[in-house]
Amino acid sequence: MKYYELATLHTELFGAGKAAPGIQAFLAAPEAKGTLLGAWYSDIGELNNVYLLRSFDSYEDLLTERNRVRMSENPFGCMDVLLGLEMDSYQALDFLPEVETGEFGPVYEIRTYHTKLNGLAPTIEKWREAVPRRTEYSKLTIAMYSIDGGPRFTQIWPYKSANERAEVRGKSVADGAWPPKGGPAWLTDKMTSTLAMPLPFSPLK
Repeated sequence: MKYYELATLHTELFGAGKAAPGIQAFLAAPEAKGTLLGAWYSDIGELNNVYLLRSFDSYEDLLTERNRVRMSENPFGCMDVLLGLEMDSYQALDFLPEVETGEFGPVYEIRTYHTKLNGLAPTIEKWREAVPRRTEYSKLTIAMYSIDGGPRFTQIWPYKSANERAEVRGKSVADGAWPPKGGPAWLTDKMTSTLAMPLPFSPLK
């Protein structure tokens, strides 16, 4: 079983590009744990953010790496432009394949729902029913649920452009393929969506 971390780095104005070299070096350090899957900067949504998706072979590795970041004098190698940092732990839905890296974007939608307190398991089951048909319209990078903090459900979808995203989502909704039938009933109104672009060193492009 793999564990995932989605880190959100809040940077100063136009800080994402400045932060990239330091982030890349920090993740490549000999003592680093985990595998980088995606590194993006926000383009539409909350701006000046960097998002890092990493996988870990064990929960112990995830905690060891998180402690490395927490104790670092220069977390993610970009303290000079870093204003805030959040690191969220996840497990992927058990019926999905492992993340496939490659060129599927360059526009990635990172979308998070906060579920009702008893809504996580029902949401996963609704997705289990609906994902096979939805992924006939476009690829799904990952869908995962939080294992710390409040109940959250995060999904990442790649698109060739913002226009393609709008077209795909519109068609899947019009065809009745999305959202999962009955799924929204288990969600709260707290939702976020960001369109992000890959940094040069991102395995997901």
